[in-house]
Amino acid sequence: MTDLRAVYQHYADQYGLLVSREDHEGNILPALNHIRPLTRLDIIDLGSGTGRLACMLSPLARSVHAFDISQHMLDIAIAKLQASGFVNWKAGIADHRKLPLEDDVADVAISGWSLVYAAIWSPEPWQRQGDLALAEIQRVVRPTGTVIILETLGTGHETPHPPEELVPYFDHLEANGFSSTWIRTDYRFDSLAEAKTLTRFFFGDELAHEVVERDWIVLPECTGIWWRAAR
Repeated sequence: MTDLRAVYQHYADQYGLLVSREDHEGNILPALNHIRPLTRLDIIDLGSGTGRLACMLSPLARSVHAFDISQHMLDIAIAKLQASGFVNWKAGIADHRKLPLEDDVADVAISGWSLVYAAIWSPEPWQRQGDLALAEIQRVVRPTGTVIILETLGTGHETPHPPEELVPYFDHLEANGFSSTWIRTDYRFDSLAEAKTLTRFFFGDELAHEVVERDWIVLPECTGIWWRAAR
């Protein structure tokens, strides 16, 4: 199994290249705008990583505040945001469960492929840690605001095939009032060699072998989106 902690702490360049190949049809932003139109809103991007969502949102938003627990990842996000020419953003190190923000400062908080780690990497019962993170997110979002969570629903599948170990977490979100939908966010690689290398780097040997066997330059990916009102 890939050591994802090591990836996020030491391999931001490779990770950034991988996620740059995802959602080649551009389905994420329309899906987010359908849930809550994002133009001229104050947005918090939690688990920003190498800045995929922050860079997508900054042309629309009034402000974007990007947080990640890994400085290694955030350094790339900052460089990309600086290169974009937009100045309506800030970035900083923070855990979902303790955000350095005042109450009621955002219209939308988006956690992309990251809230799950507050739960599954915790030494305590994951439900408690997930609920702590959700409570902190709710604290910083205005009463009229929206909380949005994105997570994988299956790599290498054309319809949702959620990882078995994440099903209780997804059920917990829906038990806490989240509505959900899903979209395709397929990866499109420049070559089969790149597809093999990048999938092996993040997903492991089994998927890399399947990519070669199926000649998958376009790798299917399903992404789930959960949302609810902040209050």
